[in-house]
Amino acid sequence: MRTRFASDRGLTSRMVVTMFLLGLLYVVFVGILVAVGVQVLTVLVLAGGLLLVQFFLSDRIALFAMHGREVSPQEAPELHGLIDRLCALADMPKPRVAIADSDVPNAFATGRNQKRAVVCVTTGILRRLEPQELEGVIAHELSHVAHRDVAVMTIASFLGIVAGLMTRFALFAGLGGRRNGGQGGIPIGLIIVLVSALVYAVSFLLTRALSRYRELAADRAGALLTQRPSALASALVKVTGDMARIPTRDLREAEPFNAFYFAPALAKGASLASLLATHPPLERRLEQLATISKQLGRG
Repeated sequence: MRTRFASDRGLTSRMVVTMFLLGLLYVVFVGILVAVGVQVLTVLVLAGGLLLVQFFLSDRIALFAMHGREVSPQEAPELHGLIDRLCALADMPKPRVAIADSDVPNAFATGRNQKRAVVCVTTGILRRLEPQELEGVIAHELSHVAHRDVAVMTIASFLGIVAGLMTRFALFAGLGGRRNGGQGGIPIGLIIVLVSALVYAVSFLLTRALSRYRELAADRAGALLTQRPSALASALVKVTGDMARIPTRDLREAEPFNAFYFAPALAKGASLASLLATHPPLERRLEQLATISKQLGRG
């Protein structure tokens, strides 16, 4: 389903490359497990079941986990009106609208496709942002919906789920048999743990790199749709700054859902930890938005 959101060949190419590398890694991983005599069918069925549940119920799971509830136009007329305008501008179906009662200033979009999508904002972000800033944030989230980011990231996480389950399977099953059947061979359990850990680490880094780029792509698409990159930049600065005033306990409760959020609940500094981050650094996002402002002739 096409929309008027700016196309992003960089995002498309990165999705294709990431999926190819993950698929290749998956084939090698399963091949190694079969070669050492592991019965992987049970794990694959279990992982596939978890993937399907996450894929088809992502909207319900996310709303339940983040204490969000759907609201009608009568309950939130201004928010619905804003989303109505942006959807008309983007020529896309209107998602369901939800509000989460949380002081953490944030927003997220979820759902496997445009028909099942839901956009949720917290009461904290509604209190803090001006209408134009909130418009930029919602445009960012609608871009995720238009580009099917939730579905892509769910599928991309499949290999990590398999590797994690295989590691647990090896540890709890106590696979102590030897690779060559003798006393001098490498224990099968150790092989599974080492290979699974390596596969999990590589797949984790690949999906996090894709996640960071999709956030930049959503910033770009949202800014171009509204033609107000400065408003989105202002929202980013305000949300990130206000995070420091939120109690650490509340931030840690929100941290597991960083991959969904407009901005991470606990931001990491520029270091090796940035390779593990779901979002690019604030400075990188602001730099891109400033470049877009210049391209639009807005200084």
